[in-house]
Amino acid sequence: MGAASTPVIDPVELTRDLIRRPSVTPADAGAMDTLQRVLTDLGFTCRRMAFEGPGGEGREARIENLYARRGTASPNLCFAGHTDVVPTGEAAAWSSGPFEAEVRDGILYGRGAVDMKGGIAAWVAAVSQVLAEGEPAGSLSFLITGDEEGPALHGTKRVVETLMAEGEVIDACVVGEPSSQQQLGDMIKIGRRGSLNTWITVHGKQGHVAYPARAANPAPVLVRLLAALDAHVLDTGYEAFQPSNLEFTTIDIANPATNVIPAEARARLNIRFNPAQTGDGLIDWLNREAGRIQAETGLQITLDHMCSGDAFLTPHGPFVTAVQDAVEASTGVRPEASTTGGTSDARFIRVLCPVLELGLVGQTMHQVDERVPVAELDALTATYRRVIKAVLAG
Repeated sequence: MGAASTPVIDPVELTRDLIRRPSVTPADAGAMDTLQRVLTDLGFTCRRMAFEGPGGEGREARIENLYARRGTASPNLCFAGHTDVVPTGEAAAWSSGPFEAEVRDGILYGRGAVDMKGGIAAWVAAVSQVLAEGEPAGSLSFLITGDEEGPALHGTKRVVETLMAEGEVIDACVVGEPSSQQQLGDMIKIGRRGSLNTWITVHGKQGHVAYPARAANPAPVLVRLLAALDAHVLDTGYEAFQPSNLEFTTIDIANPATNVIPAEARARLNIRFNPAQTGDGLIDWLNREAGRIQAETGLQITLDHMCSGDAFLTPHGPFVTAVQDAVEASTGVRPEASTTGGTSDARFIRVLCPVLELGLVGQTMHQVDERVPVAELDALTATYRRVIKAVLAG
């Protein structure tokens, strides 16, 4: 497709089209079809990659994913993002329908406006502008999932595994998460902590509280294990990262009776960890601690783990510098290279190539009346255009 026939995409209208697809995880609601049509018109070869399997809370899920590439030359610059969104909350609390994509006073409202349909639309629009000027020196690709806001079991993780097995080469990747804090371009994310969830069950024996010798109370055993885990210092930090932290998110016995020793006691914890730790290493430590308490008390303790990804850190180098230079040239602000915040799909992409996050200001993401100024979408498009040209030229 030549420059003369390349359509130039309006980032605001594409964002609105995507918002109107109520793609609350794991639903797709046509969001991938909408994006695929635009990318096909831009000359991308699009490959849908749907995966099925257990989803959250034991439900079966079918997740739509898309890998699209234009060109075969190196380097291959990829944009990664997600079309799925979190639930809207009480729809009546919104000033307009969460999927109506209304624009009022220069502000676009809708679920996904910031996180991250707006980011996807801005990169597509930037690509269309680059292509309108001629063929870039390299390839452009998209890795888009419908499973980022959910369990993340059948999205980017499985796409990356498939691409690696097939020998697909991606040289650098920008994830369009809303990384900016107060103004567009003030922060990029070059690292994120890993996340591990663990479900703990202590198995006792139910009985009457007046006859404790006939029962085995799991509650003190659970408390003992939790205290040991809480007292342990995981680390004191890592380059550019805060210390890893373990937090208990539930402690549950669910015993409505006042005169019954319960049969089980449960808890759940989450560990957000820096690159000083690995998910496998933390799981091994948790299992050893539970085994020690089990041996000392005689009550069985079972642990179930789910590590959503290890920590990642993209060191300062040509890729990070090129993005910072391009952002500064576009916005007048040199972005801070940060590792703060939660997890993102960059944790899966890190095994393929250097990866960082750059996107809109994230102050309203996941909130009622999620919104983005139209001018900010246009500014992000201009910034992404500079990033594309800078990285491919490097």
